[in-house]
Amino acid sequence: MRLLQGQLLLAGGVLVWLTGCASIGAPLPPSLELPKPPSDLRAARKGDKVTLTWSVPTRTTDRQSVRYLGKTQICRTLESTLKECGTPVGDAAPPANFNGKKDSSAQKLTARFVDTLSAAIENANLATYAVEVLNTASRGAGISNQVRVPLVLTIAPFRDFAARATAKGVLISWLCPLQSTGNIGTKYLFRIYRRGEPSASETRIAELDATECAARPSGVGESSGQVSNSDTNRALENEKIITSFLDQTFEWGHTYLYRGTVVSVVETEGKPTVEVEGGDTPEAKVFAEDVFPPAVPSGLQAVFSGPGQQPFIDLIWAPVTDADLAGYNVYRHQEGAAPEKLNSEPVQAPAFRDVQVSAGQTYFYSVSAIDLRGNESARSEEASERVP
Repeated sequence: MRLLQGQLLLAGGVLVWLTGCASIGAPLPPSLELPKPPSDLRAARKGDKVTLTWSVPTRTTDRQSVRYLGKTQICRTLESTLKECGTPVGDAAPPANFNGKKDSSAQKLTARFVDTLSAAIENANLATYAVEVLNTASRGAGISNQVRVPLVLTIAPFRDFAARATAKGVLISWLCPLQSTGNIGTKYLFRIYRRGEPSASETRIAELDATECAARPSGVGESSGQVSNSDTNRALENEKIITSFLDQTFEWGHTYLYRGTVVSVVETEGKPTVEVEGGDTPEAKVFAEDVFPPAVPSGLQAVFSGPGQQPFIDLIWAPVTDADLAGYNVYRHQEGAAPEKLNSEPVQAPAFRDVQVSAGQTYFYSVSAIDLRGNESARSEEASERVP
């Protein structure tokens, strides 16, 4: 009886042991550590540089956290589609701040690569890019999403780009190349950007037709003339074609930085217009300080009136049309004396009545213009009048 009870207890223990083993299950295969291909590859072109950016993978293809990263291959083709990476045009190292010792799922890291195009590639139609992120064993799970970049020949920025404050605004000037550097048949624009210091935000203030400068036929453009934009003028100086643009949309008393870039524009019937910016000019810095007085008033006349009433002399002159005009100052003197200002506040209208006159005296008058920042013009030519 005791033997039977022992056998039953042994059988029950074996059953419990087998049940416990079933709860563990078969061991899982090790992770291949293949980073999941990025799906947010982006491309931006500027001149002969194509900047690629993408998010660094944080999960593997088997939904594990990425612990180790290898290099990222940069894939490019001149066809419309990439089937596989093939021969990479470059590679990017893992981000220096990627921490593979702990779960990296919370990290949002962006990787970047700049591809420099050769002149031969720039003359093609388009380039297609993708990236493939590898593990430390140089194995990947395939390429990322694909992005296409138009390939248009860009030209160097115009030389001698400069900016200076003038009475009418900030005058921006640059030098057209004596030898054409662009493709005949391609349209070129010159974009001018402005930013205030220390702000980083920019404003595009002009987009001028620059085809004549960039891609003119031989012998064309060797003399001064007008280009299409009404705010742009051309001048021939020492056999160099200088072009300028007047910026009147700024505020006096601020520091500004200007830059320019030549844009290649390709228009093909039935297809979207392609625009690619070239390189930038060096920034031109200018402090827009208004030290420029208004125009000098002209046409001053003095007329006496008095019979039957208090004598006075009326002054009138042609109005000054400066946009920042604050008013006028009126000056008077007698023979051999220094001029004295008659008004305490700027005279708003181009007219003034002098009632402080005496019989038998001759008075000499002049007027000046003053702007909102206190800049005063020279005085006008004098006008005289005698009080009987």
